[in-house]
Amino acid sequence: MSEVLSINHDQAGHQFETIVNGDRAYLAYMDLGKQTLDIYRTYVPNSLRGRGIAAALTERALEYAERMGYTVIPSCSYVERYMERRQRHAVRN
Repeated sequence: MSEVLSINHDQAGHQFETIVNGDRAYLAYMDLGKQTLDIYRTYVPNSLRGRGIAAALTERALEYAERMGYTVIPSCSYVERYMERRQRHAVRN
């Protein structure tokens, strides 16, 4: 993805979101307490798919979790696959 996204962290709403050309994409999570986040949904409208937006939202959420010392439960299948790929990449490097 070559475009620069403005990703907003709505802490009260437990979401990371971006708006591109008037369409909203988001990643939603629950703070389970005890330094644990459950990321349970990513949504990218059809008009924005294939541009790396879900990956950008996921990366921002994982960076936040890491910075805050949270453990992440990836209830969303996309986030689970993303974390697996990220882990495999880290092991190879």
